[in-house]
Amino acid sequence: MRAYGRVMTDATAIAQPVAPAAAVADAVVRAGELTKRFGKGDTAVDALRGVDLALGAGSFTAIMGPSGSGKSTLLHILAGLDRPTSGWVEIAGTRLDALDDHDLTLLRREQVGFVFQSFNLLPVLTARQNITLPLRIGGHHVDEAWLATLVDAFGLGDRIVHRPSELSGGQQQRVAVARALVTRPAIVFADEPTGNLDSVSSRDVLTLLRRAVDEFGQTIAMVTHDAFAASVADRVVFLADGRIVDVQERPSVDAILDHLKELAR
Repeated sequence: MRAYGRVMTDATAIAQPVAPAAAVADAVVRAGELTKRFGKGDTAVDALRGVDLALGAGSFTAIMGPSGSGKSTLLHILAGLDRPTSGWVEIAGTRLDALDDHDLTLLRREQVGFVFQSFNLLPVLTARQNITLPLRIGGHHVDEAWLATLVDAFGLGDRIVHRPSELSGGQQQRVAVARALVTRPAIVFADEPTGNLDSVSSRDVLTLLRRAVDEFGQTIAMVTHDAFAASVADRVVFLADGRIVDVQERPSVDAILDHLKELAR
């Protein structure tokens, strides 16, 4: 097992065919033949074009690609925030297309954690209240031992009664990551989680995400444009024009940058 926060610097990035949705035996999330079309007729835009993807339990996957490649659309559909035009998504053994809006909301509440670029903390709540909010909304009791583990692991002990306005950006994002983990979800989706942070705070948050995978067994999928952030993941999935065009296992920062340059040509 890799120590949390460690960045793989292997000079040789391994490109390999994308595994079909059924190929990963322990997959927490599976998706098959995903397409997403916006608009109709001559103005229609295909954001996704037949994407197959599987996210194994306890894995950290970064999703990258040029602007307009479909990475945010893919994340939203995998998370059940949007529905595909065709294809299917399964989270923890449940097909999302079999659920109505009410049941889909319940599944997201129980099985999915979210980390956003803008933190999305409620300003009137303390750090503790923000972290435990998903449990309170779901009518669940707070597991004080698990909460204490998260607070200690994320260095929030002396900030737990502070409101977001009293926290730095990095501290707010640490609260957001703890909130995403507090329900012990099957999958955490992170959308540009370091986009609003300075370099030091970014590294701290990435270290925590890596630790969540290595120590807590969490599965994470992260959309990012940052090559360093992607290098912390176990694998990087590259999208272009709505398709997965490559998958690299533990690539270096340089290998990621080189691949992005190729895709931008």
